[in-house]
Amino acid sequence: MSNTGHAGVERAHDVQITSGAATLAGDLNVPASAQGVVLFAHGSGSSRHSPRNQYVARVIRAAGVGTLLFDLLTREEEAVDIYTRHLRFDIGLLAERLVDATNWLKQTDELGRLRVGYFGSSTGGGAALVAAAELSEEVGAVVSRGGRPDLAGSDVLQRVKSPTLLVVGGYDEPVIKMNEEAYAWLRCEKELKIVPNASHLFEEPGTLEEVARLAAEWFQKHLQPRANVAAE
Repeated sequence: MSNTGHAGVERAHDVQITSGAATLAGDLNVPASAQGVVLFAHGSGSSRHSPRNQYVARVIRAAGVGTLLFDLLTREEEAVDIYTRHLRFDIGLLAERLVDATNWLKQTDELGRLRVGYFGSSTGGGAALVAAAELSEEVGAVVSRGGRPDLAGSDVLQRVKSPTLLVVGGYDEPVIKMNEEAYAWLRCEKELKIVPNASHLFEEPGTLEEVARLAAEWFQKHLQPRANVAAE
C-alpha cells in the first residue's frame, strides 16, 4: 500500500529490507510532519503483526513520530525457531538486523533526515541496546517494554549513549530484577518505569495504554531534530 502527498497524511509502505542473505518484511508508516521514526524489535515468537506492538505503534504515530515494524526473522527462520527457540535469543543476530534496517532507512532520500529510535520487547529489548551501542549517537532514543536488557551484557550497556527508558510490569518480578541490574550499568540518560498491576505482556486493563503513553512521550521528547534541541 502506498499513500503519499497531502500534508498531514501518513505515508504507509510495505517494505523489504535486506540483511545479509535474509530479506525481512516490514511496514513503514510515517506521518507527513514526522521528525523521527521508531524501529520495532519484537520479542520471542512474535512478528510485525503483534497486536501489542501494532497498538503502541499507532499511539506513537499519533504523537507525530513514524514507525517501522519489521520481522527480525524470515518465515523459514521463524518455522525453525518455533522448535529450537534458539534464534530469538541470538541477540547478536537480532541486533545486526536492527542495524541493517537502520542503515537501510538512512539511505532513503526522503527518510534519511529523520531521527531514529528503537522500541524493543522481550529479547528485542536486548537487541535494541546492542544496536544502539554500535550506532552510538545515530540512535536518538530507546524504549524497552518487558525487555531483557541484561542480555546485552554490562560492557555493551555502558557504551549506550541513547536516552533509554525501561518499562516493566509490576507483577513481572524476575524481569524487574533483570532490568534493575541492567539499569545500574547504563551510563546514558535513563529512566526505569514499573507499571503497577501489569504482568509480562501488559494484558491487564489500561497497562498497555500506559506503556504506549510513556513510549510516545519519550520518543517525542528525544527524537527532535538536533538543531531544534539547542534552540529550545
